[in-house]
Amino acid sequence: MKNAAKRRKIRRCAAPQLKLTFIFWMVMIMKVILQQDVSGQGKQGQLINVSDGYARNFLLPRKLAVAATEDNLKLMKQQEKARLKKQEDDKAIAQETAQRLVGVVVKLSARSGGDGGKLFGSITSKEISEALLEQHGIDVEKNKIVQDEHIKTFGPHEVKCKLGFEIGGVINVLVVEA
Repeated sequence: MKNAAKRRKIRRCAAPQLKLTFIFWMVMIMKVILQQDVSGQGKQGQLINVSDGYARNFLLPRKLAVAATEDNLKLMKQQEKARLKKQEDDKAIAQETAQRLVGVVVKLSARSGGDGGKLFGSITSKEISEALLEQHGIDVEKNKIVQDEHIKTFGPHEVKCKLGFEIGGVINVLVVEA
């Protein structure tokens, strides 16, 4: 019995002291180039830093991003240059189209719907776009033509169009009876 008490005392005395240890988790950061817009992260073509796990488990398998290697960075710079050049070309085309729209009158014929000079139906932006291309060779997409209301009466009308890059124009439409 004495031996057991001695052992207990020894065990109590030899009990290890509590040591506080701090564990630092290493968070790996990975640079990726976004291929599509990702909410909360960035827009297409941006170089962003994300955690390694988020990139490997979410962005890369879904083809939302590619790893930022030297080759991919060079490719991104080339694509950015091409995008800026295309944007400048589109702006120049929009300015040219706005200049060509000055003084242009588009004549459209429509059936009479009854009394008071009203049309049977209405003139839509699609009809204006097609007539503008056919009569004057100016191509303006139908979704760029802005009408507060469809044209439902005969006579002259002014229709605004937004050509992009804060460039706008006015299309003069003359509706005649068919």
